[in-house]
Amino acid sequence: MESVFTHTKDLNFEIIVLDNASTERDAGEFKNRFPNIHLIQSETNLGFAKGNNLAIQSCKGEVLLLLNSDTELLENSISICYSNLIKEKETGVITCKLISSDNSTQHNCQSFPSYWKYLFEKSRLHKLVSKKTKSTYLQGHYWNYTEAGYPDWVWGTFYMFKKQILKDLPQQQLNEDYFMYVEDMKWCWDIRKAGYSIKYLPQTKVKHLLGGSSAKANELIVKNQTHFIEENYGKWHAWLLLQQLNS
Repeated sequence: MESVFTHTKDLNFEIIVLDNASTERDAGEFKNRFPNIHLIQSETNLGFAKGNNLAIQSCKGEVLLLLNSDTELLENSISICYSNLIKEKETGVITCKLISSDNSTQHNCQSFPSYWKYLFEKSRLHKLVSKKTKSTYLQGHYWNYTEAGYPDWVWGTFYMFKKQILKDLPQQQLNEDYFMYVEDMKWCWDIRKAGYSIKYLPQTKVKHLLGGSSAKANELIVKNQTHFIEENYGKWHAWLLLQQLNS
């Protein structure tokens, strides 16, 4: 929050902090240090998606930014992304470059999971196509993070979107089917189906102190991805992909 107040210029903004029943410390400490924030305290851990939806109900602005608590702004990233987002009518979501503490670029631009894409890479056919084709088709670590582009989906770490798009989503809010992990993929899926694009902007960067995933977390990610594929591609496609991943 301190980095947001320090670096955000030329923009009126509000900060809403959702305490998702954390036990690490008294959430009132944040209100004491930053009296202008709006603090919402949930009695139970609602999960990432439902927690964000609760906070969104109190938002007054027409552009919303979901910002993870393990991020640190280094420059005026919010204003830069905001200015770009509002210029493009068809863009619903925008994100920026994410870097680790060692300044390496994180792979926050991803393609939707697909058996055919996995097979394309596993069979090494991707070595026969251009870097641009790999970037566009496979995305992830093949994505060109030095150029602006429109990936399938982006991480919810720095996730700026127009509030108006919520009314075009199936539940008229961010999907809450996933308690943790894969929810950002599902949001982008719904937003793209509603006719909006997802944009990556490399002109500004945010530090993301990404921690290592535990075995339990990886297990949950696979489970949620399987559910996502079954829901949107069918059980046969999900079974094929799981066979490849487990081989």
